Amino acid sequence: MSELKTEIDLAEAGLDPSRLRRLDENLARYVDDGRLPGWLVTVSRHGRLAHVSSYGARDAEKGLPVEPDTLWRIYSMTKPITSVAAMMLYEEGAFELTDPVSRFIPSFAGARVYTGGSDQRPVTVPVTEPVRIWHLLTHTAGLTYGFQRVHPCDALYRAAGFDVGLPPGMDLAAACDAWAGIPLLFQPGAEWNYSVATDVLGRVVEVASGQRLDEFFARRIFGPLGMTDTGFCAPQDQLGRLAALYALGPGGKAVRFDALGDEARKPPSMLSGGGGLVSTAADYHRFTQMLLPRADSPAGELDGRRLLSPRTVAYMGRNHLPGGLDLEQFGRPLDPRAPFRGVGFGLGFAVVIDPVPGRVVRSLGELSWGGLASTAFWIDPAEELTVSFFTQLMPSSAHPIRPQLRQLVYQALV
Repeated sequence: MSELKTEIDLAEAGLDPSRLRRLDENLARYVDDGRLPGWLVTVSRHGRLAHVSSYGARDAEKGLPVEPDTLWRIYSMTKPITSVAAMMLYEEGAFELTDPVSRFIPSFAGARVYTGGSDQRPVTVPVTEPVRIWHLLTHTAGLTYGFQRVHPCDALYRAAGFDVGLPPGMDLAAACDAWAGIPLLFQPGAEWNYSVATDVLGRVVEVASGQRLDEFFARRIFGPLGMTDTGFCAPQDQLGRLAALYALGPGGKAVRFDALGDEARKPPSMLSGGGGLVSTAADYHRFTQMLLPRADSPAGELDGRRLLSPRTVAYMGRNHLPGGLDLEQFGRPLDPRAPFRGVGFGLGFAVVIDPVPGRVVRSLGELSWGGLASTAFWIDPAEELTVSFFTQLMPSSAHPIRPQLRQLVYQALV
């Protein structure tokens, strides 16, 4: 089990203890007034943990507190891990980023694009270019999520059984074939839309490697990085460590949501590279440190175990949206509380291309993403800083926690 304990003095890390207390005090209010059940936050500098704090309950009804080894559903914080897996295979020559997805998932050869009509009678045309692996990594494939409830294609996903949950008993290969048969929102590469693209990428990893996604993760990423508590469900003998899942209820209060939360208590039929992992703060901290370029260690390596070349990590952290556009200009709205002004998208991460337009203190080149249950992380190469936040409240747009985290962390940096 990875340990979660501080490794560097706050003064040495350039953090003011009195100013850092503001972070904990502000987050504690979310628990005290019932908006969150509990939380855990980590702040590291120069590759070493400087601050770890937690507050509240992992299971409020049972009176169980948040512990350092609490297991959290990280949902879309799975996506960067799947993206790293794909880029490891890319480095081995398994594919090129421009390869059609249909090389690995033949059903995508027949992809069509929605141009009008309704979800009951969609009008479609053939793709003008194939869906490519690069499109999956950047969410520009034209795929979507049923739970977004914005576009007629979202309704087609729900009609096929893909909402927040999944059709019972369907595996990843069958899900990809189902998605390939639903019209794309737009021609591949024409826009950015948050989607099941990383799940499809996980299937590409399976086919290209000849291993199930859980096996690839365990052997090639979790084992080398010492991420001993990360997997596609909580182990049966560790269910007591799993945090309960909550949803936004009346008056902004957190309400227990076992109907979905219980999914993490058993192995899934579909290995979701887009949102299926359960992890701990200690494990995810190790993942972020592997990606952080430091003065004493180039990115892509941790404790002598190299997963990626520093050049590959740097390439993943570039803005890959056409014309240097940000997500607000090139994308479809995702979270009104955290607009993506000045934020582009790389290969598996959001990347800050201009810190000013978003009106939140942050650094040029910051990598980040978050999960459906309000978890979040960011990696700031300029400051050699990583921050991760864990709680279990859906949706992630319920409260403005993510921008507040940034202002409270950066004001403590001295």
